[in-house]
Amino acid sequence: QLQLVESGGGSVLPGGSLRLSCVASGRSFTYYAMGWFRQAPGKDREFVAGSGWGGENTVYADSVQGRFTIFRDNAKNTVYLQMISLKPEDTALYYCAAMSRPYRRATMTRDDYDLWGQGTQVTVSS
Repeated sequence: QLQLVESGGGSVLPGGSLRLSCVASGRSFTYYAMGWFRQAPGKDREFVAGSGWGGENTVYADSVQGRFTIFRDNAKNTVYLQMISLKPEDTALYYCAAMSRPYRRATMTRDDYDLWGQGTQVTVSS
């Protein structure tokens, strides 16, 4: 079973950048689809970006397309979310997630991901 720990959140000005990291432990995550989700106060948890097993495919929410990039370093068992041109509406608790079944492509469906980290806060404000 993978355990996921996020880091890299913080407070930034609009237009700023952050890189979130998610370290997976317990087994090699090369074979597992990974994703990032976020949840703002009073809102549902929403999909942000996903990377299929071995980096086979990547998918993004329309709201972050062109601004966020998900990438993985299999040697470090780490998946990253590079965020640029941040907006106040990007403010949320960001979660790393994984599919427990191997060899799957990333999807945008929350229920496909069944392993979750604790979250890291991102605040975009002037």
